[in-house]
Amino acid sequence: MTYEIPVTQARAELADLINRVVYGGERVVVTRHGKPLVALVSAADLERLESEPEEVEEAEGRVVSSVSAIRPLSSAPGEPRRFGIAAEHRPDGGERPPGSGR
Repeated sequence: MTYEIPVTQARAELADLINRVVYGGERVVVTRHGKPLVALVSAADLERLESEPEEVEEAEGRVVSSVSAIRPLSSAPGEPRRFGIAAEHRPDGGERPPGSGR
């Protein structure tokens, strides 16, 4: 299980967080402004992660190859009208001209 905590709160509760990781088997993600900053994991988790980098790379490669094998699908008829401009593909990067709304 993963537990998220802001960095300011983590400073005050470091000893408790360490206990949660070591004895509770949790992983703690420390955030700043709601974005992940660092993670606290047990030494056993870290050792496992560092000893199996080949397996992680192989899994990432399988995901990339399976995603690249999927052919692009077009929207169903009527979908662009149903969802409006959000459903359109803009090859120019989606920039809107100044003064055109949102």
